[in-house]
Amino acid sequence: MSEAWVTLATNDTYAISALTLAESLRRVGTTKQIHILIPPTVTQPIRDALARSFNAITEVDVLDSRDEANLALIKRPELGVTFTKLSCWTLTQYTKGVFLDADILVLQNSDELFGYPELSAAPDIGWPDCFNTGVFVFVPNRDTYNALVQFGVTQGSFDGGDQGLLNAYYHDWNSKGPSHRLPFIYNMTSSSVYNYPAAYKQFAKTIKIVHFLGAVKPWHYHYDRNTNRVQVHQSAQSAAEHIQYWWNVFVESVLPHLDPGVAVHNIKGLQQVGDQVHQAAWESGNIEYLGRDAWENIQKRLDESTK
Repeated sequence: MSEAWVTLATNDTYAISALTLAESLRRVGTTKQIHILIPPTVTQPIRDALARSFNAITEVDVLDSRDEANLALIKRPELGVTFTKLSCWTLTQYTKGVFLDADILVLQNSDELFGYPELSAAPDIGWPDCFNTGVFVFVPNRDTYNALVQFGVTQGSFDGGDQGLLNAYYHDWNSKGPSHRLPFIYNMTSSSVYNYPAAYKQFAKTIKIVHFLGAVKPWHYHYDRNTNRVQVHQSAQSAAEHIQYWWNVFVESVLPHLDPGVAVHNIKGLQQVGDQVHQAAWESGNIEYLGRDAWENIQKRLDESTK
């Protein structure tokens, strides 16, 4: 019986995160296949890296909801292409799959998820009567795929993305009870550490899968190659431990195997975005007085710039 973890990378940046996800799965000793879906736009150097890391790659056409009105409500216009996620149901070489978003990190072996039925998922932190589609158990089937695409065409999605579509299609998920409801430890959104710190302190050791939900991802933060530490602004301190681990996996297990040109380009690009995130945090009043923005660090940068 063949079963697989499946993820999707809609561009080169998400492909790099998918490589980090794959390495995190290997670190915890998964016995399952690891499969990735990519569109034609992913570049060849990145494809070469994916081929070394994943058991299988499937090129898929990008499906786009083009639902600008609903995507604007959640302020995430880029989520339209996540309709492409539906292609996981076409992987009929597997008897069962567990889909993982590329912005996920696996902390402990979670192969037991394959014992759950379709469609099993964890409640969404924003609206617990809906499930979050960052992690879900599914059974590949062409008929299901065709039905989902048809449903998307005729009914659309209430949020413009895959989560609204899948929740509408599997509308009875909430009434099926524990048999289809994954514990939160299998899709722990990083913001939960801040929202309920007492619960995080109590259950931190049981967390198996971390989901970096939202527009700001681990690769947006500045990584100091001299100290091997991530510089996380104050507003994200609650997720610092997991952001640091993402970078540890990336630097130790992904970066050394990237083409040198690709590695330099991407690490520079990721850090430039990290600088933009830091600037936005500064401008909004989230200043790291005890960290990157401490006076001694500012003075050091001023001295370096005047040499």
